[in-house]
Amino acid sequence: MDIETVEKYRLAGKIAREALKLGVEKIKENVTLLEVAQYVERTIYERGAKPAFPVNIAIDNVAAHFTPRETDSQLKFAKGNVVKLDVGVHVDGFIGDTAMTVEVGTSNYTDMIKASKEALEIAIEMLGPGVDLSLVGEAIENHIKSKGFLPIENLTGHSLEKYNLHAGISVPNVKDSKSKKVEAGTVLAIEPFATNGAGHVDGKKCGNIYRLVRVRPVKTEDAKMLMDGISTHFNSLPFTDRWCGSFTKKLDESLQILLRAGVISSYPILRDIGNGIVTQAEHTVMITTEGCEKLT
Repeated sequence: MDIETVEKYRLAGKIAREALKLGVEKIKENVTLLEVAQYVERTIYERGAKPAFPVNIAIDNVAAHFTPRETDSQLKFAKGNVVKLDVGVHVDGFIGDTAMTVEVGTSNYTDMIKASKEALEIAIEMLGPGVDLSLVGEAIENHIKSKGFLPIENLTGHSLEKYNLHAGISVPNVKDSKSKKVEAGTVLAIEPFATNGAGHVDGKKCGNIYRLVRVRPVKTEDAKMLMDGISTHFNSLPFTDRWCGSFTKKLDESLQILLRAGVISSYPILRDIGNGIVTQAEHTVMITTEGCEKLT
C-alpha cells in the first residue's frame, strides 16, 4: 500500500474518532436522534471528509442499520436507553469506521458495555500478518461469554477497501473455521457485539439506509435524476433518503422505483431475536508487517 493511501486511511480514521467522540457527548435525555446524526455528519464535512455511511444510532435491542429520517423530530433519547453510535468517514473513498456504546442517564448495562469494549481490545492485540481470524473470533466469543453475555454470532467485522465498506473478508465474533488469515496491508473494521438476548439478529423491517447496486434504465425522469445523484455523490457507499432531497422533487416515489428496478437495495434494521439489549465497540485497524495500527 502506497504512503498516500495510508495517509488517507489515517486521516479518515482520525476524523471518525473525533466525530464519534463529539457525537457521544451530544447523547442526552430528550435530545433528538436527528440532531445527533446531523451534528456528526456536519462535523465530518467541516473537517474536509465525507460520511462513509449514514450515522447509525441503534438503541436497546437494535444492533445496526438505523438512522433517523428527516421527519423523525419526535424520536428522542430516553433515560435508560443503551445507544450504539456508529460513525463512518471516507477521504477519497478510503474509510474509517468506529463505534461505541453509551447509556443514557443510568448505569444498568455497564458490564455489558465493558464486555464488548474489552473484547475489541483483545482482538486488536491479537492482530498481525498471518493471524487466523477464526482465533480472533474465538477470543471475542470466549471473553464476552466469560462476562455472562453472548456475542452476536451473525454479525461480523469486515475488510475495507476504496469505496467498499464490506470488501470480502469477515472478522467473526465467534469461532469460525471458515475464516481467513490476514495479510499486511489489509484494513479491517473489528466490531464485537454483546447481548443478554439470543445472540442472533434478524431484520424483518427495511429501514432508510440504501446502497447503489447497479445503474440501468429506469421508468421516470425523476427516478433517473435520483439514480444519477446517488451514483455521483455516494458511489457504492451506503446513503440515506435525507441526503437525497436535492436530487429530485419526487423522492419517495423515485426511491420506490429504484428499489423495484434493483438499482438500489435497502439495509434491514437488525434486532436481537430474543429482544435483548445489545452493546457494540468498533475500531478500524491496518495490518502492518509487525502487527496492526489502530486508525480510529
